[in-house]
Amino acid sequence: METSFQSSPTKLSHASRNLKGKRQKINPLEPIPEQTILTDQNNKKWKLVELLTPSDTESGLLYSAQQGAGPSQPCKYIVKVDAKDGRIFNEQNFLQRAAKQSKVDKWLKSHMMTFLGIPTCVGFGFHENICRFLVFPNLGNSLHSILDKTKKSLSKKAVLQLVYRMIDVLEYIHTNEYVHADIKPENIYVNPNDLEQVYLVGYYFAFRYCPDGKHVEYREGSRTPHEGTVELISVDIHKGAGPSRRSDLEILGYCMLKALCGSLPWSGNVDYPNSVMEAKQKYKDDLPSLFKYCFGKRKFPEELKKYFEHVVSLQYDEEPNYEELRNHLKDGLERLASSPYDPLDLITTI
Repeated sequence: METSFQSSPTKLSHASRNLKGKRQKINPLEPIPEQTILTDQNNKKWKLVELLTPSDTESGLLYSAQQGAGPSQPCKYIVKVDAKDGRIFNEQNFLQRAAKQSKVDKWLKSHMMTFLGIPTCVGFGFHENICRFLVFPNLGNSLHSILDKTKKSLSKKAVLQLVYRMIDVLEYIHTNEYVHADIKPENIYVNPNDLEQVYLVGYYFAFRYCPDGKHVEYREGSRTPHEGTVELISVDIHKGAGPSRRSDLEILGYCMLKALCGSLPWSGNVDYPNSVMEAKQKYKDDLPSLFKYCFGKRKFPEELKKYFEHVVSLQYDEEPNYEELRNHLKDGLERLASSPYDPLDLITTI
């Protein structure tokens, strides 16, 4: 099992789409040679040991890394590298503003929690004034890699556990004026040595929806349409409106529905974002048809039905009822003789 901390895709500019809205490739970042030593803002040294992502990736580059410039040692870190003014700047800004360890610790104490799946950035800096880099501890395996290796869908228990823990993370992010806006299996990480630890990473598209306590206005076309992972992003993002709290919950719902069922009604059409947007709007207005498509004659989880009903009822600037959502999930897990913080039901897949 690979243990690489994968990044989320970068923004696609207008130039990267043709007139029909079909996605096209953009120029990739030139890799930094392995064994290069990077120096961060605090003068710490980080040696790039192995390139973990394809050299033609459009979403930045990831390297396994060790601290210090000395002889080889176990790589306990991941370095994310991208163009200086690319999306990585957005992620760094979020991490410095909203994800400081002191803030997370304060939240944990006030909410009587022992863990929250927010990654800690342990270093950042520039390379030759061309690239920006961020350094993270190695967090384990992405949910994407787990699903890709096993070729299996997640169990209902695992999905309910994951949604519960992601709601914990989203409530924290939202309280700190940000939304994630690109929740997907590639950005959910599980520690294989401790299946109670689940992280939400990849803040390339993090958006400050409520600067200084004032919610942004809903304006279609105020941002580039279809930013993020087309298969999973919210209808608001498709329309070029700033993502809000309801966007995060909508995206999380699609992400978990796909993990449970294997595909979504629009999964085969992601090269055409406008068509995907139309399909999502159709199924948001007709949730029974969405569940019928995904589950066929199988019984669908009542907890996910209640989850989606809550999501589609939200106004753009409305605060979700996080506790109500968690309670529905908790009730479902109790019926499965489990609880939200039990080790994830991935024992047979990792």
